[in-house]
Amino acid sequence: MKLNKQAYTAYTDEQLMDEVVKGNSRAFTELYDRYSKPMLNYFYRMLWQDRLKAEDFMQELFTKIIQKPHLFNSKLKFKTWIFSIANNMCKNEYRKQEVRKGSNNDLHENIVGDDANEPIKKVDRSLFNDRLKEELNLLSESHKKVFIMRFKQGLSLKEIAEVLDVSEGTVKSRVFYTLKKLSANLKEFNPIAISALLLLGIL
Repeated sequence: MKLNKQAYTAYTDEQLMDEVVKGNSRAFTELYDRYSKPMLNYFYRMLWQDRLKAEDFMQELFTKIIQKPHLFNSKLKFKTWIFSIANNMCKNEYRKQEVRKGSNNDLHENIVGDDANEPIKKVDRSLFNDRLKEELNLLSESHKKVFIMRFKQGLSLKEIAEVLDVSEGTVKSRVFYTLKKLSANLKEFNPIAISALLLLGIL
């Protein structure tokens, strides 16, 4: 039975992908609508806040999916699978950059938003953001990935473990290390820095 466009919104990601494998373009459009923005944001944060590069990578990602949908691993959740592909694309780009000019994986984040609560509004938001960016840039690639996937993309610990092909214990350890290091190195902002992290759901 053929479904109208509205019916596809009720499909799970995995059901949609099954339809994509069959050549169903409407199912692909629904997946694109669900994941194009999250994946664009992911590439933007992982690829040095380069908007054009992020857009190129996002389009390349979905091109891979539409051209080779049979590569979907049905044992994984679609969300985990698509982030695994994106993660590998970023790793390949890092290698290319290292060959060209050495590793320069700056991570530009605007962590504290304009809608932050009152305590955050009392600090120099620009200075706080700059310091936080500096600290994130000092982290290893693996720790930055965990930070972004967990706190910016909202992946669960289990999903991150599957994407990175490591144990949940390893993910928990990296999260704990990252938060501990950020808290210690931003102590000049305490208690404001800690409040910001709490408001963001990080601690």
